[in-house]
Amino acid sequence: MGRCVLNINCDILDLRAFLLVVETGGFHRAAEKLNISQPALTRRIQKLEQIVGAPLLERTTRHVAPTATGAELLPLVRRLLEEFDSTLFSIRDAGQAGGHFTMACVPTAAFYFLPGVIQKYSERYPNIRVSILDLTATDGLQAVARGEAEFGINFLGGTENGLIFDKLADDPFVLAARRDHPLAKLDQVRWSDLEPHRLITVHRGSGNRTLLDAGLAQENIKLRWFYEVTHLSTSLGLVEAGLGVSVLPRLATPSEDHPILVTRPLENPRINRTIGVVRRQGAHLSPPADRFLSLLLDMWS
Repeated sequence: MGRCVLNINCDILDLRAFLLVVETGGFHRAAEKLNISQPALTRRIQKLEQIVGAPLLERTTRHVAPTATGAELLPLVRRLLEEFDSTLFSIRDAGQAGGHFTMACVPTAAFYFLPGVIQKYSERYPNIRVSILDLTATDGLQAVARGEAEFGINFLGGTENGLIFDKLADDPFVLAARRDHPLAKLDQVRWSDLEPHRLITVHRGSGNRTLLDAGLAQENIKLRWFYEVTHLSTSLGLVEAGLGVSVLPRLATPSEDHPILVTRPLENPRINRTIGVVRRQGAHLSPPADRFLSLLLDMWS
């Protein structure tokens, strides 16, 4: 019997089916409680009997009772189901009363978009702590792949094995300039319009720069930059100081009512980065992380 128990490989519903048949004394009432048909219930019992290697129930015209093997198995089944239910409720309650999860996020989304989501989430779940790894696109992908973060917001999905990428939105590259700059007078700007002006861009190791260079290369356009920086926020600071204009994703730009800076669409070609949620394939999010992601998707849409 011990050898059979160790080899059990069955569904939770198989165990519940066996326990309910014993407790109710029949297949009809057990099937009603499980909300399945009697033939389906019978198949589950038969599957469990095949795994154990012996009959578990004795069937008479009026009553169903456990066999000697079934009676021996019954306490183990009760304990397994009690432990499973207890763990499940503990996880659920932890998500309601408290908990913690970690996410990875590219800095632009972390700075401009996430605060609103976190504020709303904190109002609903005030006791859940959130760790945000504001990393570059490549580092963020690796953090999710290694399990350091449950999910990430990124724009380089599919570059790591074992990850899935769910698109949220397209984030076009735009021009950022001072309101008093000549290019600010245009409704939309062509890439060729940038040539006479000092251009501020992020360094070549940046994921944003990689996307930008690849998109422009298809049109045989090469950026002629004057200042190269590491962070997009630094480029905005230089633009605000009147040192030039910058090309950056729209998500990284200030709001339309900024007193000094404006943005303008960049056309011919129009280059987008795709923002999305990155997760490990086959991994299940913890309840706190799952609730956060659901809220994020609702607010983004």
